[in-house]
Amino acid sequence: MGGEKFNPTLYPLKAGWKLLIILELDSKGRLTIPKKLREALNIKRKVLVINVGDHLKVVPLPSDPLEVLEGALDLKKPFKELRRQAELSAEKEAKGKQCSS
Repeated sequence: MGGEKFNPTLYPLKAGWKLLIILELDSKGRLTIPKKLREALNIKRKVLVINVGDHLKVVPLPSDPLEVLEGALDLKKPFKELRRQAELSAEKEAKGKQCSS
């Protein structure tokens, strides 16, 4: 691709209540999801791509997977405090492994 910018060609098609968009892959096989579609589906940085046999399913993932868990459990401590404790614990464990190497 050199210095050229890839600009996907959009072919919007109406199919019932859904909007179908045909996208072209770039020369490296990459797919660009248009901004309007990313915004509509709340796609930030990551997606899960599932091979469903004859097609792919693309599922938006949260930027912070732990955010999804917030409020899901009945906790005695605030979620942010538990998260910080987990981060500190992971840091200590990582430092311990570095020292023993």
